[in-house]
Amino acid sequence: MRSASKEYKTNEIAVSVRNLGLTYSTAIDRRPTLKARVKSFGRGTKQTRIIRALDNVNLDVEYGHVLGVIGTNGAGKSSLMRVIAGIIPPSQGRIEVFGSVSTLLALGVGFNPSMSGRDNVFLGGLAAGMTRDEIEAHFQEIADFSELGDAIDAPMRTYSSGMYARLAFSVAATVRPDILIVDEALSTGDAKFKEKSLNRIKELRSDDRALILVSHAMATLRDVCNDVAWLHQGRLVQRGEPNATIEAYQEFLQVGKSAVIDEDL
Repeated sequence: MRSASKEYKTNEIAVSVRNLGLTYSTAIDRRPTLKARVKSFGRGTKQTRIIRALDNVNLDVEYGHVLGVIGTNGAGKSSLMRVIAGIIPPSQGRIEVFGSVSTLLALGVGFNPSMSGRDNVFLGGLAAGMTRDEIEAHFQEIADFSELGDAIDAPMRTYSSGMYARLAFSVAATVRPDILIVDEALSTGDAKFKEKSLNRIKELRSDDRALILVSHAMATLRDVCNDVAWLHQGRLVQRGEPNATIEAYQEFLQVGKSAVIDEDL
């Protein structure tokens, strides 16, 4: 269920996830032994593996709050974001999203490398639900925030990873959605742009929007999040106050506290 955008207030539910499950299958090619190839006349075999990406996940995200999502690679973080964003359907359960959603799910997703940065601003804005007139009205704001200068008119295939991230974040954050989902995008770029991005996140939080941040940067999550959810093997292990949840996660991984660990775990 997805409702039209309207004015929301702090503590109203933005996203409700109930008994969410996501299962998909993948084919695995197995190379046969010489004896097996002889018996099967050289044909290989395929096996199907069932992946349980999300398993009975329940959580709410409120307006005026920033939820951090942590977990090891393969824990189900990005799968959860894609289901909430409506990119892929759940296998079971129910998701209710009350408001407009803008997503920054991965570096450059949705961009066309052959097109210029300028053209991709329009492409990304249209994908986020903006009209062409709205994009034109906000274009200079997006360009200025990205700090790309004349490179805005160069093909995106010539961009560095940092330039990709800066433009993607600038588009997503300027849309000013009711709900903003950011997956692994705040850790790319120089220190100045990271600080600028975090300040924009804090601005959006103060505007009574709902934000969901997936990140390995524990220090960032401690700084901007109201609470943190920890996923492991598709299940919600713990959710609560950022320091307590992050410390439990670090203890689970058997790592100590350090500036390096807090920046990228």
